[in-house]
Amino acid sequence: MPLATVKIALLWCLAFNYAVLLLWFIVITVAHDLLYRISAPWFRVSTQAFDAINYGGLVAYKSFILFFNVVPYVALVVAT
Repeated sequence: MPLATVKIALLWCLAFNYAVLLLWFIVITVAHDLLYRISAPWFRVSTQAFDAINYGGLVAYKSFILFFNVVPYVALVVAT
């Protein structure tokens, strides 16, 4: 597979993943109480734990985006 194709694929993956990350942030910000009411009976977590879990998820997801999309893209740009 040509490197140009890989770079384009990584850029599309980066755009898609950041869109998912932004959507997750917006949903948690706008519909926080609704999501908490829906998930609290299933998992029996406090509001603070719910917020911590979501914040940790956002941080982990962003870290994976950086590690698996941004770093390979920058490496390809620098190498070519």
